[in-house]
Amino acid sequence: MSDALPGLFLGQSEADGASRAETLLFKRANRHGVVAGATGTGKTVTLQIMAQGFSDAGVPVFCADVKGDLSGICMPGSPNERLTARATGMGLTLDPKAAPTVFWDLYGQKGHPIRTTVSEIGPVLLARMLNLNDVQEGVLSVVFHVADKEGLLLLDLDDLRAMLVHVGENAERIGREVGNVAPASIAAIQRSILQLEQQGGKAFFGEPALRLEDMIRVGLDGRGQVNVLDATKLMNSPRLYAAFLLWLLSELFEQLPEVGDPEKPRLVFFFDEAHLLFNDTPDALREKVEQVVRLIRSKGVGVYFVTQNPADIPDSVLAQLGNRIQHALRAYTPAEQRGLKAASESFRPNPAFDTADAIQGLGVGEALVSTLDEKGAPNIVGRTAIRPPASRLGPATDAERAAVMAASPVRGVYDTMVDRESAEEILSARRGEADKAIAEAEAAEARAKAEAQAEKDAEKAEVAREREQARQAREAARARPAPRAAPRRSTRETPIEAATKSVLRTAGSTITRELLRGILGGLKRR
Repeated sequence: MSDALPGLFLGQSEADGASRAETLLFKRANRHGVVAGATGTGKTVTLQIMAQGFSDAGVPVFCADVKGDLSGICMPGSPNERLTARATGMGLTLDPKAAPTVFWDLYGQKGHPIRTTVSEIGPVLLARMLNLNDVQEGVLSVVFHVADKEGLLLLDLDDLRAMLVHVGENAERIGREVGNVAPASIAAIQRSILQLEQQGGKAFFGEPALRLEDMIRVGLDGRGQVNVLDATKLMNSPRLYAAFLLWLLSELFEQLPEVGDPEKPRLVFFFDEAHLLFNDTPDALREKVEQVVRLIRSKGVGVYFVTQNPADIPDSVLAQLGNRIQHALRAYTPAEQRGLKAASESFRPNPAFDTADAIQGLGVGEALVSTLDEKGAPNIVGRTAIRPPASRLGPATDAERAAVMAASPVRGVYDTMVDRESAEEILSARRGEADKAIAEAEAAEARAKAEAQAEKDAEKAEVAREREQARQAREAARARPAPRAAPRRSTRETPIEAATKSVLRTAGSTITRELLRGILGGLKRR
């Protein structure tokens, strides 16, 4: 009998006056499952019961707390008369106790920070986060390729932004190797990064990155660690939420070894608000989800989607979910009626009731349950009263959360971000060296120009000086007075001079005649 095997007791069902314990076998828990139902029908309580039940069996659990109600799992419950009576009716002794809980928060506000690197996310999931089209996703893949080729680590969004600038500056060279890189696509990716940062995504990227072994823990008491992701703020960024959870699944798939079908799972993963994963999902990403869900079973990981309607999950994924818990659905619109029909037809029918009518008639805390038996076949669906939880119904207070975090086994491990050398620092250094070389070349050119100009200025100054000297010499020459000439003597003679000259001429003539006469007379006598 299936109920003789170890399993998680979910509640008690009745049909034709006979009661039956609805149990999820640990051996079949890695065949995945779905918890569905309209708002307020008890999905969160069922998730809490399952998480604590797996923990008590020594199975670590990861679950998202979308509304904050699941945080009460860290505190013992305070059962009222109604819950106690329900437990008694099921043959249970309600023992209030808390689950060993570790709180996580991508923003580091209500739990330990969760970080990963841009490289670990990869271009496909990152494109999903950034809501890129096919062309922009191709450019992002080129950025990752260039980073790998040049040995540049992409750790945070600053590294990614620096790589985009680097690729844009070298688009011609890179385009010849891997294809055209349009500046418009780079600009669009940069704008998307800015939007992601404004939504708080910057805190998610960096180091120290999350180590899976810090989530897959079993305490000394044999209970598995319950990892609660506070998603109350994260839900404002649905793409970031969905991509993060899918990344976590992918990391589990890549790092965990094959174990086949273990006696109990190594980890159980609850994906709350699962429809966010599939809204506007590209075909490539949907195929990735299908692959991970299909293959991660052999790694000993059970994945449970929590959503309002099973129709939110693609048929290709829904077909792989063997364990099903369906809370009440309302069918007022044609679309809701189609969803109700699909949900009812996914169960193995019970001749005691009509499944579609039963789904609409379920009360709070009731569900239709169909789990896999020891052979892996689905059991007949049973209308089940879900068992009450041992931990608190409702949220933990801020003080209680702080006390749990203070006693956490990962306290101080992830609280401080580390910024080591990566693409942004390396490219900045390269750019600094290039700028320095350019500056030195420009300075040398400026000095050469200055020296040439100085020589020209000196030549011009010398020419100007010589011209000035010449001009001053000319002006000085003009300014000097001309030399005064000797006064001319008058040619007019005074009477005395005339008389003297006349006497002298007369005397001279007389003397001359007398001499000549003497000479000539002497000649004649001879």
